[in-house]
Amino acid sequence: MKNIIKQLICIVAISSAMVSCHDDLDQLPTDPDIFSELDVFANATEAQSALAKLYASLALTGQDGPAGNPDISEIDEGFSQYSRMLFNLNELTTDHAVVGWGDPGLPDLHGQYWSASNDFTGAMYLRLAQEVSFCNSFIQNASNLSDDVVQTYIAEARFLRAFAYYNLADFYGNVPVLTEISTTLPTQNTREEVFNFIEEELLAIQDLLPESNEYGRVDKVAAWALLSKLYLNAEVWTGVPRYNDCVTFSNNVINSSYTINMNDANGNGTAYDELFLADNDTNGAQNEFIFTLNFDGLQSQTYGGTTFLVHAAIGGSMDPTAYGVNGGWGGLRVTKNLVNKFETGEIDIDNLNGSLGGTLSDWGLVGDATENSWDGPDMEMFETATNQYALYANLTSGELKFRFNEDWGQNYGDNDTDGTLEPGGANIPIAADGTYLITMDLDGLTYSITEIVPSGDMRGMFYTDGQELEIESIPPFSNGYATTKFKNIDSSGSQGNDSSGEFVDTDIPVIRLAEIYLNYAEAVIRRDGAADQQSVNLINELRERAYGNSSGNISIGDLDEDFILDERSRELYWEGQRRTDLIRYDYFTTSDYLWPWKGNQPNGVSTSSFRNVFPIPSNTILTNPNLQQNEGY
Repeated sequence: MKNIIKQLICIVAISSAMVSCHDDLDQLPTDPDIFSELDVFANATEAQSALAKLYASLALTGQDGPAGNPDISEIDEGFSQYSRMLFNLNELTTDHAVVGWGDPGLPDLHGQYWSASNDFTGAMYLRLAQEVSFCNSFIQNASNLSDDVVQTYIAEARFLRAFAYYNLADFYGNVPVLTEISTTLPTQNTREEVFNFIEEELLAIQDLLPESNEYGRVDKVAAWALLSKLYLNAEVWTGVPRYNDCVTFSNNVINSSYTINMNDANGNGTAYDELFLADNDTNGAQNEFIFTLNFDGLQSQTYGGTTFLVHAAIGGSMDPTAYGVNGGWGGLRVTKNLVNKFETGEIDIDNLNGSLGGTLSDWGLVGDATENSWDGPDMEMFETATNQYALYANLTSGELKFRFNEDWGQNYGDNDTDGTLEPGGANIPIAADGTYLITMDLDGLTYSITEIVPSGDMRGMFYTDGQELEIESIPPFSNGYATTKFKNIDSSGSQGNDSSGEFVDTDIPVIRLAEIYLNYAEAVIRRDGAADQQSVNLINELRERAYGNSSGNISIGDLDEDFILDERSRELYWEGQRRTDLIRYDYFTTSDYLWPWKGNQPNGVSTSSFRNVFPIPSNTILTNPNLQQNEGY
């Protein structure tokens, strides 16, 4: 499907009639398929091209590439792309980001003072409504084809429609549910009714979708993953908790063929950054991606998507070529709340030694490299198995030996510094101060001394040169750290396909396995009041990738609801999740959690709770008298 979408610029003419009239959930096309009924749906092959449009309408913005013939005319075409607006509505309104641009309606988002005429909240409604309309048109026309493969295409279209409604329920609450093209002005459904529609659709299509699909197209695991997300938010959206269902469908995803990417393709110590590089469709990250928006700097150009995320985050002293682009737009930064969520590179010796297991023994370390020098007492080692010993220890430059029961009558050294122990052997040198893992095998008379380098949480990718952590004023780019999470370079350091550096190749993971790990852990705690061991194991898998080792691992006593919320922030920042998460925790508008410029105040203030949903666009309300505006607007 990525190849199909790359070719979309060449084939969109055959589906142009599916574009021109679709603008919202209240004015649907009278005759949307004059061309497509005869040509686009002539056979299964042509229908697949129309299916590509359903995927591409979430990634692209119109018919002529980045600009010139937009699907939505009410807003600048680059602004109207789905994931760019997802960032604006779900990240810019939170502690994850600020933007220094003054485009009308944009500062309102971070300040949480938007109105029903806000361009960005209105454009997202139109974008999602258009997707619903495209999907309805496709389903109606494709149903006339008898090919078996077309039934799979229809199931994919139903997933995309359910995904659009998931967004509509999240952002706007009460919206019309439409499943066919009609000229009748629709009535409004409650948020609970929208929830029920999404659930019924996903349950109905899970076995109609393939077990696996080509990269960029959804399969049955995607239906389970969206159900996991849906059930996690059920209590907020319907008043009825569905955490047990969230656990069930999260487990379905966890036990599927998708895997957390552990391929450190660029060799920088963590496999996390590979998820956001220009070759994330091939470098191993693709095995974690359940649903993606696909981009190619030559064949599918847009000023939204990752072109936006890379360019907009570059400014100040940053070198754009280091990120594979030709310049920065000097807009997006992060708040100190996000920065401070990432643990530094300090090593917790007690935690590491606790992870060894075993019991303290009479074998220990002695020498001027140890904490008590040659006089002792010795640093006792843990017996991890019969005649196997280990200890994490802070050592200084110097020498040491292994000694039993602080008695020189039984000690080992190394005469040739070759890792082999000899009774009474030479002192073992330690070249530099540091934290080390020391092991000793008395059966084989060998030992190892491995330095543990404090890596910290490498998911926190921030640019700080010339940047201030505090945001005293939003417009100056120097106020707030920049983030380098998304890049247009591949795992070998090469630039993406567009040699001009204007458009970006990096795909956006809309749903990935790591999110489902976090969904599972949160749902278990909300359901049971405490974490289980599987939750700990899943979180530690993510943290071991983040740290490059087990130094960031947690125990079951560390895992509570707030830890998971912070872990979601560390793992998923700038991926369009944060506002939804904060609402679920009742932190989005309340004074229980503040961040810089929340409520348009430097230190943050609470805002009105009605802002937990966005307004239905004013012009849509005027067009359709059957609709009622959300409370507060």
